[in-house]
Amino acid sequence: MADPMHDAPRASITGRALHVFAFPSLLIAACLTGFLPAAPAFAKKPPPPVLTAAAAAVPDSYSAAAAKEIFAEGGNAVDAAVAIAFTLAVTYPDAGNIGGGGFMTLYVDNKPYFLDYREVAPQGATKEMYLDDKGNVEPDASLVGYRAVGVPGTVDGMWEAQKRFGKLKWKQVLAPAIKYASDGFVVQPWLQKRHDYAARSFAGKTNFDVYFSGLKAGATFRQPELAETLKRIASDGGREFYEGRTADLISTAMYGHGLVSKQDLQRYHAVWRDPLTADWNGYQIVTAPPPSSGGVGLIQLLKMKADLKPAFDGVQLNSVPYIHLVSQMEDRVFADRQQYLGDPDSYKIPVAKLLDDSYLASRAAEVKADAAPGATGVKPGLGDTMPERAQTTHFSVVDQWGNAVSNTYTLNGPFGAGVVVDGAGFLLNDEMDDFVTKPGTTNQFGVTGDEVNTIAPGRRPLSSMAPTILLKDGNVALVIGTPGGSRIFTTIFQVMTDLFDFGMAPQDALAAMRFHHQLIPPTTIFYEPYAPITGDLADALKAKGYKLEGQPFNGDVQMVRVNGTTPEADSDPRGAGVGAVFPLSPSK
Repeated sequence: MADPMHDAPRASITGRALHVFAFPSLLIAACLTGFLPAAPAFAKKPPPPVLTAAAAAVPDSYSAAAAKEIFAEGGNAVDAAVAIAFTLAVTYPDAGNIGGGGFMTLYVDNKPYFLDYREVAPQGATKEMYLDDKGNVEPDASLVGYRAVGVPGTVDGMWEAQKRFGKLKWKQVLAPAIKYASDGFVVQPWLQKRHDYAARSFAGKTNFDVYFSGLKAGATFRQPELAETLKRIASDGGREFYEGRTADLISTAMYGHGLVSKQDLQRYHAVWRDPLTADWNGYQIVTAPPPSSGGVGLIQLLKMKADLKPAFDGVQLNSVPYIHLVSQMEDRVFADRQQYLGDPDSYKIPVAKLLDDSYLASRAAEVKADAAPGATGVKPGLGDTMPERAQTTHFSVVDQWGNAVSNTYTLNGPFGAGVVVDGAGFLLNDEMDDFVTKPGTTNQFGVTGDEVNTIAPGRRPLSSMAPTILLKDGNVALVIGTPGGSRIFTTIFQVMTDLFDFGMAPQDALAAMRFHHQLIPPTTIFYEPYAPITGDLADALKAKGYKLEGQPFNGDVQMVRVNGTTPEADSDPRGAGVGAVFPLSPSK
């Protein structure tokens, strides 16, 4: 049977093989509201395996065990991804979630897909809701407490993905998470440290420690209210979260404190969108479209570096000349991000122009090896006209049939807004901070924006999440992504460059030094504790005119690379993740 989303004619847009899939006109409204007709489920007897194993790179050992269980039961990459996501909501509560949202890039049955289950602003939200009577931003108002919460999307996203592409029953994929919530899991020292750090921000402001004071290293942590919530969702389906008992508990918790209502929850739907695709280095990139800035930024960086090949030839990785050239590229990407990117359901985002060959060549031509840092202000490349109106974690999964899922989802800050839904046992996001609370001011990641990303009811905030799949001759070659706020796409760019331009082995590419630059503050290079910029390199960058500033975090990349028919899973040495390869299981 034809799939109406992917069997329609394709229209090429000027540029290096950027493609946008053309939708039949009758499906446009359905796509925007999330009601896309489902593709046929996998056949009971799937095709023969094309890989020697399945694989997953995930943030903790419990989610790796969940993936193993699902693959042993005959599940595919989507089944495993959904099981991982729900498990992380239990065992990785600072970022794993059912009270947040995210993006999923999929490659299923040789076709690319993208699912946007990003949070949205409640209907009661207003552009000035975080400003005081003098028009100044209220400190922490968009970060802590009930008013910081956007309408969650994770459960509907997982429900839509598994309903459309999963092989197993919905109850099967939630079973591992329910087990960990009911029976408990052993808390690792890193999780206690994250709890202790976040608890200082929430003290006296939320009910965070009523539920999470038991996150002590070595303790078995049980979450009975969350277990009951997961059992309801498993029994009644994903929409229970938005229309059933769980929705009632959320709206009751919000009443008199926050803005998310029962009507907001009922109105919410994940949206199937066209993924961004582009040719690069003999591969095809499949990545996130707006409301992510990450996919656009990643493609811009990769293509500008290709245009600048003569300037990079002979330049050593992470040397002063290398960092100087990349920083100038990042200035231009963040200038475009600030001006043009936001919710595509509210604005006509100029994606094709931003990824056009000639445009990127002109931007690359502005990058000079001998340029003085910050000497010339970097402007958005398409002019100053506005578009027309119209804490995070990642995991990567590949199954034995060559299907892949790259998923990044978030509560935004660590443990979100610090608000737990009483009687339901899960944390809510502080995603409203990803909007521009006041043009020209920065959010918790130090980035700013303009009118295109201001608060409006039902609008999705701009994100940097960039779950990405790389294809070679139509087959999955790499599945990659990371948390990190505005560092997300610069991190992925560096790892991909290390892999393919410098020929590094996966673990070496993950372990290599990372740096970050984002236009604001100007001339500032951020470095990380894992591989800090010190000594002669630091002195030379300062002599060139750069300021160096430490940052506590620069990504936790989870990556599966496929060599021929053999998947290799690798997890960032900066985190507590697990790269696991699972032997073939009999089809069921």
